[in-house]
Amino acid sequence: MTQQIFELKVGKDAPKFNLPDKDNKEVSLNDFKGKYVILYFYPKDNTPACTTEAIGFTGILPALQKLEAVVIGISPDSPESHTKFIEKKNLKIILLSD
Repeated sequence: MTQQIFELKVGKDAPKFNLPDKDNKEVSLNDFKGKYVILYFYPKDNTPACTTEAIGFTGILPALQKLEAVVIGISPDSPESHTKFIEKKNLKIILLSD
């Protein structure tokens, strides 16, 4: 788990990170250079509010992709947990482990 805390400000670059995805592949914010990135943080896979949020983002993902945007959710869950969550709820967004 990342131990640093950053204050994010509108219009400023987000802090750089390298975090594992569901396949344990390292993903960097730089991987999405030139795209809009919707970055959201949530506490746990498969909980009611977090599931609603992830399903909501998946539902609007086609419209966001037309705008050159990606959605990345970050939680402290393991890559294995993310894989199960993605498969169970048929999610199309990127989930990373922190």
